[in-house]
Amino acid sequence: MEPDSARKTLALLALLLLAAPARPASAAPVEDGLLSNGDFETAPGGGFVKSASVAEGASSIPGWTINGTVELISAGQHQGGMILIVPQGDHAVRLGNDASVGQVVDVEKGSEYAITFSAARTCAQLEALNVSVLGGVSQTVDLQTLYNIEGWDAYALAFQATEEQAHLQFMNPGMEDDPTCGPILDNVAVKKLFTPDKPKDNVVLNGDFEEGPWMFPNTSFGVLLPTNLDEQTSAIPGWMIESNRAVRYIDSDEYKVPQGKRAIELLSGKEGIISQMVETTPQKVYSLTFTLGTAGDSCQPPMAVMAFAGDQAQNFHYSPMGNATSQAANVTFTARAERTRVAFYSVYYNTRSDDHSSLCGPVIDDVWVWGLNAAAGLKASIGLVISIVGVIAMVLF
Repeated sequence: MEPDSARKTLALLALLLLAAPARPASAAPVEDGLLSNGDFETAPGGGFVKSASVAEGASSIPGWTINGTVELISAGQHQGGMILIVPQGDHAVRLGNDASVGQVVDVEKGSEYAITFSAARTCAQLEALNVSVLGGVSQTVDLQTLYNIEGWDAYALAFQATEEQAHLQFMNPGMEDDPTCGPILDNVAVKKLFTPDKPKDNVVLNGDFEEGPWMFPNTSFGVLLPTNLDEQTSAIPGWMIESNRAVRYIDSDEYKVPQGKRAIELLSGKEGIISQMVETTPQKVYSLTFTLGTAGDSCQPPMAVMAFAGDQAQNFHYSPMGNATSQAANVTFTARAERTRVAFYSVYYNTRSDDHSSLCGPVIDDVWVWGLNAAAGLKASIGLVISIVGVIAMVLF
């Protein structure tokens, strides 16, 4: 072949390669943090407007698919006699009856993820937000109970990815006839969850609560964990929320945490129960220990925790010594089966002293369950009795 002819052939091949459609690269799984326009701060094509931007269709809000009537609202915006609450930033969305917003995210099939989002209600009536992942979780979060005076809360739910894409949807189930009502959604984030290794001699999984959902920086309300009876798919790996009220996941950036970075604040008395089923050997003596503390959020005393371990239940009042902000607690029990339930709830319904409306409560952290021999079990029980007598003596004298 002549040199000129060869050069022409190579040039033609190069042009054909450039013109050929590129093969789609396999999408990388979503990174921890906000979803695309998860804070709704990216302006739509027509820009932000002062009044509510009513959007019907599939492309009015960048990054989101829309069904029904969805309003892109601004901070300070009035609707009727109400001021609509934007949890963070300048914009959020309000979902009309049976309306929804959704987004498809790339995930790792078989992995577990937690969805964190902020939500507020617009009416002092029954409102809810249904959160679903196609082929995975579908849960309705009740927004009737407000846990702080700001009028909004952050929540977290978990799901296991059954495919390489997860179809997330937030829907107003249409429980209100008033068209001015409807939940407000903001700050949608996702985080891949990992199952931590159990420490040596501890049968509790994630007993230090260090593994959990995404938490937004510079927010002082933590993340609420609503009812979740599936220990296999939990925003706090290993743990279940048994009751109809939430518990609060907190971190040391904004709260006092007894140990490490994260912990659980128990809210709403018996209506906020966190539990775990741990592996045990029948007839073997075990010790359940945990750290009891305060979150440093002006929670009004008295504060106490009811701790359960199998057929044992014990009440622990928060009464640290000296300048301490936490104390150790212990329950000795004999396992009756191959799996034993350990659980905690707040004895009292506590509120903060600075507003009397925000719910709060005692903090638990660093939960351990390990086996004892008979002598060690007796020694632990005697030690606990002596410590209780000592506390009573200090109070009386």
